[in-house]
Amino acid sequence: MSYTIALNFEDGVTRFIGCKEGETVLDAAYRQKVNLPMDCSDGVCGTCKGHCEQGEFDMGDEYLEEALSDEEAAEGQVLTCQMVPSSDCVIQIPVASTLCKTAVGRLEGSVAVVEQLSEDSIELGVDLEDEAALVFLPGQYIHIDVPGTEEHRSYSFSSKPGDRRATFLIRNIPNGVMSGYLTERAKVGDRLALTGPMGSFYLREITRPVLMLAGGTGLAPFLSMLELLVQKRAEGESNEQPMHLIYGVNKDDHLVKVDALEHFAAELPNFAYSTVVVDEASEHPRKGYVTHHMDAEVLHDGDVDVYLCGPPPMVDAVLKHFDNEGIVPQSFHYEKFTPNQAPKEAS
Repeated sequence: MSYTIALNFEDGVTRFIGCKEGETVLDAAYRQKVNLPMDCSDGVCGTCKGHCEQGEFDMGDEYLEEALSDEEAAEGQVLTCQMVPSSDCVIQIPVASTLCKTAVGRLEGSVAVVEQLSEDSIELGVDLEDEAALVFLPGQYIHIDVPGTEEHRSYSFSSKPGDRRATFLIRNIPNGVMSGYLTERAKVGDRLALTGPMGSFYLREITRPVLMLAGGTGLAPFLSMLELLVQKRAEGESNEQPMHLIYGVNKDDHLVKVDALEHFAAELPNFAYSTVVVDEASEHPRKGYVTHHMDAEVLHDGDVDVYLCGPPPMVDAVLKHFDNEGIVPQSFHYEKFTPNQAPKEAS
């Protein structure tokens, strides 16, 4: 038996390691050349402390309270030198990956499909040479080198972890480096280099209602999350918490992947979605911004986990709306992006 442990470092890098049954996270990391912080390895100093966001584990009782208090343990703090997982886990490591002598992964793949979904968005499919090497948390992003340049661009996965073909929704930017490549030069079979995964925007364990807010190509990470939830339901790991996605775009023809959302709504009985169009000339039944359509029934009096991915003006508008309305979600995870830089996450 082996478990997959996601180590999320404070510089945004995620490293996945395998942990054998009965093995501590610290030992598993060192076995795979990830030097997590430690001084004693005996549960005495507390140097190896991290925060377990997801998963089951045993901490035993061999550590000192000075290293990890009962209050810290109750909040999910762990000592990686004592933590023995009994399931897959996600652990926040409060240092940069470079200090642990590990680096973000690098992968090779080839262009499988480039499809113009609308004037505003392009879908890129990349067939990976070694799909087993690409493990990520649904919602995370990766850097893709732009062929013929020395630049890269960062995109969230729209496919689920474990798929041999990784897919991405890419905004079509006039004169954009990646947009220009995809619309003018890209050919099936072109070699691509990818670096990642990265990011702290990812789906956590669902324990209460979920509200997802997507703007434009910010829909991508939610497609990845929903794909995984459909798979888990098929495997018997469903949850009954209500989930609602509000997907906002500027124009009618910017709405893409609605067929996928219909599929998710059919496969996940507790999932529903609504679409919103900004254009005043639109005949869409819901016009305006996502903030105009966050009804009380999807906010659950604040007993809700909110996930938000979109351009900076949308993120700022939602933050302002929550503040003005006195809405304090139980947890709030958001990622804002601009066309020419990596996403910025907060939680």
